[in-house]
Amino acid sequence: MSSLRRFHSFAGISAVVFTLAIGLLAALAPVAAQEAPERRTPRDTMAGFLEATGRRDYARAAEYLDLSRIARARRAEQGPALAHELRIVIDQAVPIDLDDLSDQPAGSPQEGLPPDRALVGTVPTKAGATQLLLQRMPGPEDGRTWKVAASTVAQIPRLYRELGYGPLGDYLPPAFFEIRFLELALWQWLALFLLVALASAIGWIGTVLVLRIVGPIVRRAAPVLGERLLTVSVGPLRLALSVATFFLGSGLLNLSISAHQFLREAEKATIIVVLAWVVVRMTDLLADLAAERLRSAGRSSAIAVVPLGRKATKVVVVVLAVLAALQNIGLNVTGILAGLGIGGLAVALAAQKTVENLFGGVTLILDQPVRVGDFCRFGDRIGTVEEVGLRSTRIRTLDRTVVSVPNGHFASLELENFTVRDRIWLHTTIGVRYETTPDQLRHVLVEIRRMLYAHPRVDPRPARVRFVNFGPYSLDLEIFAYVLTVDYDEFLAIQEDIYLRIMDIVEQSGTGFAFPSQTTYLARDHGLDGTKREAAEAQVAAWRRAGALHLPEFPPEAVSALKGTLDYPPQGSAGRARPSPGTA
Repeated sequence: MSSLRRFHSFAGISAVVFTLAIGLLAALAPVAAQEAPERRTPRDTMAGFLEATGRRDYARAAEYLDLSRIARARRAEQGPALAHELRIVIDQAVPIDLDDLSDQPAGSPQEGLPPDRALVGTVPTKAGATQLLLQRMPGPEDGRTWKVAASTVAQIPRLYRELGYGPLGDYLPPAFFEIRFLELALWQWLALFLLVALASAIGWIGTVLVLRIVGPIVRRAAPVLGERLLTVSVGPLRLALSVATFFLGSGLLNLSISAHQFLREAEKATIIVVLAWVVVRMTDLLADLAAERLRSAGRSSAIAVVPLGRKATKVVVVVLAVLAALQNIGLNVTGILAGLGIGGLAVALAAQKTVENLFGGVTLILDQPVRVGDFCRFGDRIGTVEEVGLRSTRIRTLDRTVVSVPNGHFASLELENFTVRDRIWLHTTIGVRYETTPDQLRHVLVEIRRMLYAHPRVDPRPARVRFVNFGPYSLDLEIFAYVLTVDYDEFLAIQEDIYLRIMDIVEQSGTGFAFPSQTTYLARDHGLDGTKREAAEAQVAAWRRAGALHLPEFPPEAVSALKGTLDYPPQGSAGRARPSPGTA
């Protein structure tokens, strides 16, 4: 109960204060001046009428009206009332610029009007446009003066009924209509504030109702995106409903033409804001979806370009929205665009390297010649990529230092990505001694090829061994093969196994590896193992007799039979317990 009493007490005090404020504003209204009105020119007449009605001196304002069609006994009563109603009509529907009116006693000729008439403005009504005219009449000095024409005075009651305050004028105190600010009466300001509160409430309630009706449909139609779309649309929908309610309600307030035009321009600007807001929210949603798609696809390095695209899109949308709003309120956007173009050119020239690095980073992220974690060669250096930023790329070198390379320069380099290899190339040249006989050399070639074809971690096509050159001190054999691995550490282990097997084959053939030397022959002994040489030569002879000397090529059936028949890891190694990896 005490709370209720306090509320009633506060409401009563507020009502008293509000009433006193209205009375004070009405009491402060200036009193009517007593000097004679000046009506020598059309401009003087309207200026004097607006000044008198602005001070609410409607008795004096009635002197600017031609009341000749009204009975003399009723002029004192009806004249001020008509002046008051005419001022309301002017405020509501006729923007008057005094500079457009003639300041000559005889007026200025106007098309379609007699010489003694002057057009002040046109009042738009439901029945059509009504002209607000001045008429030159006999005066006390030179016989001529200007007043509001009698034909216009006769139209004032009809215009007021259509454009006036309506029933509110019969119930509210005069101060609500007489106190004006920015061409709006006090009651209109209060109504606008109440309309803002009402529009906000309707926007909130309408949004809740729309989401409850549309929400289940959207969620069923788009199970993944439905909830996100609804979340994104809440703010713009609430604003759109509030704005629509406000502008529909403002049409019932009989606002002046200038206020009405201002609200129409504000309405268009608000629509632009709502659309821009929707685009910005959708940009955030699409950016989040793009980041999730890239993350699920394993393209984590490309995610770095998503925030850049999000911010760039938002900046473009905001700039376009601001330009559209400025164009809507009548500003010349062409000059602004020209200034932005010149400023953008200056910024681009000053930040040329920064822009180059920015676009280089975008290119690296989208094209992805290298990714984070890739081992690559860039220029004459090699290292592992640790980060691809928007300005530079950071690479950990073999010296364990970090090199930051500007993206513009890095993107222009020839990049060799070792990580994306599907296999690793084994390529080397060995030299055997010149004392090696042709059959020994044939034995070495056949056995090395047999070993490569039989190795489970070597691709048999195009594995090859060729006698390629008579070197200065050796017979050169080129070994060419692809090892079936992408791990460089594993490749080194497989390469080591192959090299050891080659050494065994060379030793079993009774020859040896050459090295830079000068040989002086003193006897038939060449320093080589004669027994093994004879065994190798005998084996080659046996192959010849059997037609099984696989030179220069192994037949496909022999390659298929040999494929994967070697043990790897070799017999006795620590890794022997592991299962042998599958062949290619």
